[in-house]
Amino acid sequence: MQETLAYRPCAGSTTSTSARPKGGQPDPKSACNGDGDFDDRSVQKMVSENAAIVFGRRGCCMCHVVRKLLLGLGVNPTMFEVDDEGNQEALLLHQLTQIGGAPAGEEKLQLPVVFIGGRLFGGVDRVIATHISGELVPILRQAGALWL
Repeated sequence: MQETLAYRPCAGSTTSTSARPKGGQPDPKSACNGDGDFDDRSVQKMVSENAAIVFGRRGCCMCHVVRKLLLGLGVNPTMFEVDDEGNQEALLLHQLTQIGGAPAGEEKLQLPVVFIGGRLFGGVDRVIATHISGELVPILRQAGALWL
């Protein structure tokens, strides 16, 4: 029987709980410094390099809903998940607000946060609302996240 290996998300990190993307190309180590905090430029790079990226909390049902909706449309979004422990969520939200600002009609971001085409798209409410109205697929095509 094989031994289970612990996941080590950040280079040089001594903790096993940290941020990690799921299902995307960017290396999770590239967005974290050795302390498990997020590097501003690396998060910005992840946003700009991915046609669709979802930032969320690990195990969050709304992140799962957004991911399944996008997968159902034929988009394979990059998932970047943070743990509930520590102040990772607050740090990530602060950095995402600096990158994309706050969505219209909201005073601050809440996870999950979706970026499409390098720009802040919104949260789960906006994703579902644009899907229901039929506006989501053209937006995804324009961003290059959907090819067909």
